[in-house]
Amino acid sequence: MGAELIATTATKMVYRDGDKAIKVFNADFPKAEVLNEALITARVEETGGINVPKVQEVSVFEGKWSITYDFIEGKTLKQLMDENPEKLPEYMDMMVDLHLSIMSKHCPLLNKLKDKMNRQVADMDEFGEASRYDMQTRLDGMPKHTKLCHGDFNPSNIIVTDDQTMYVLDWVHATQGNASADVARTYLLFSLQDKKKADMYIDVFCKKTGTAKKYVQSWLPIVAAAQLSKKRPEEVELLNQWANVFEYQ
Repeated sequence: MGAELIATTATKMVYRDGDKAIKVFNADFPKAEVLNEALITARVEETGGINVPKVQEVSVFEGKWSITYDFIEGKTLKQLMDENPEKLPEYMDMMVDLHLSIMSKHCPLLNKLKDKMNRQVADMDEFGEASRYDMQTRLDGMPKHTKLCHGDFNPSNIIVTDDQTMYVLDWVHATQGNASADVARTYLLFSLQDKKKADMYIDVFCKKTGTAKKYVQSWLPIVAAAQLSKKRPEEVELLNQWANVFEYQ
């Protein structure tokens, strides 16, 4: 492959080839998950009103599945936040507005967020049967919405171009569900790196939408338990703390 390696994770390598970005997954990565990512992204594309790198091709290269997307030239919002800390309030405002724009959309062919979270909690052997039951009962009682939820909305998944257009990457976890659940997940993702930014994000969201902070926080134990199902060692300690908290002041 005559392309430039631009990113590596535990499950894939990402290359740039001109105006294309090519995700090449590990040889043992499930085919169904690759095809599912391409399908979800295509469905979000078709929803309209969101800047998404378009899927160009799904193929196999040297026995490895790959997805080819449009390459978007720019910097991640995380890079901009790190490079310009004095502009953090402005960037947070932009990020919340982008999140609200996404959640104003509906994509009825996506999986339901509550169904996905219920499966994730059910698979958590780390919790006892009573704890899983309590969490699933709480999840079942939460309001049911059908808003488009990204599922991994964080500054690293937002590309800002030179003309300030924002593109949202990595839609593999997208579902339809409750907006506050998606905000709670963003809060936790921020918290894993920087609690100050996490608090700023939830404050801006609640102010813009008139949502009670306690309502967003009520999703945190469930979202933390679902995130634990990804079994990332560096996240376990903090997520366990949130997963075991059920009341907020």
